[in-house]
Amino acid sequence: MRTMRRPRLVVIHPLVFLVLLSAAPGAVFAQSDSVGTPENASAKSYGTVWECDRDYREDDGACVAVKVPAYAYPTNTSYGRGWECARGYRAVKETCTEIKVPQNAYLNPSGERWECDRGYRKADEETCVAIKVPSNGYLVDSSYGSGWECDRGYRPIDENCVAIEVPANA
Repeated sequence: MRTMRRPRLVVIHPLVFLVLLSAAPGAVFAQSDSVGTPENASAKSYGTVWECDRDYREDDGACVAVKVPAYAYPTNTSYGRGWECARGYRAVKETCTEIKVPQNAYLNPSGERWECDRGYRKADEETCVAIKVPSNGYLVDSSYGSGWECDRGYRPIDENCVAIEVPANA
């Protein structure tokens, strides 16, 4: 009968483990050097040595407070202004101004511009005018063109829908 051998467990001596650990200190230990870290910044464990704290942005090697204007909120990002305008407001220089939504219009889903209601079209940057649909026509969802099309058997001429004349032998 054959006897089975059991594999021997390999035990690493603690001294050997410490020697291996000391051979690669940079890979094992996080950065803890805070020399050169500006005020309102924290040391990082990877990449750059430091990063600005929340509500601060880097500006020429220093961390300066982000000034959030009225009707805005902080974005806590390391790029851009550090703030965005609330829905219904638009950034103009360092402030947020209200988007004026004209009559017969609504603020679109992005909250950054307006669109005319169905049955209206943009006349200029401040107005929506009613679309006049002629007899034998219907509204179409289009921000371009007239906003209407003719029924089948009719064609547009000027602002009307005129019947297409079919020859008797057709």
